[in-house]
Amino acid sequence: MPERRPRKDAVRNRAAVLAAADSLFARCESPEAVTMADIAAAAGVGKGTLFRAFGDRTGLIQALYAERLEPVRNAVEEGPPPLGPAAPPLERVPALLDALLCFKLDNRHLALALEETGSGSPYQAEHYERWHSTLQAVLERIPGLTDSAFTAHALLAATRADLVEHLAGHQHMPREQLRAHLATFTARILQPRAAMGAVG
Repeated sequence: MPERRPRKDAVRNRAAVLAAADSLFARCESPEAVTMADIAAAAGVGKGTLFRAFGDRTGLIQALYAERLEPVRNAVEEGPPPLGPAAPPLERVPALLDALLCFKLDNRHLALALEETGSGSPYQAEHYERWHSTLQAVLERIPGLTDSAFTAHALLAATRADLVEHLAGHQHMPREQLRAHLATFTARILQPRAAMGAVG
């Protein structure tokens, strides 16, 4: 049985909703201030359209986040070094973290809204599990590193949206300084392993 394609108006409405939500989250003072009613009004659709398409506010935020993240995900899964899978692990780990940090800097309020949705643990969210599993798999290729799961958690903690918002939004830390701090921190974590790799 052939797969049913979404109607053109449904595709158009979805694009309008995502664009409206993207714009609202980019301009908001606080992610909580953006409601489904705000998004529906900005997109020119009824609230029922939003709930039918995305289920709830969390589903809409997840869909928008996934769409914005897709170019980064493609680079990680299929792209050239240093982000792509062919990169040496000691180069790929800092590149992955820098890409994630830059994405959250460029989408601060959207990332914050995603990490604040729902009542469950943020560490069980699909987007977090994907980044953690990717980073852990790369860390496991580094000789002498036996705590790759915990190390992946610790490194990802430095890119949490609430920390990024605090440093960039409240303390006004420049983007390049924040990236440099993350690179230095990552290098400290990996430095003993880098030395072992060089000896081996």
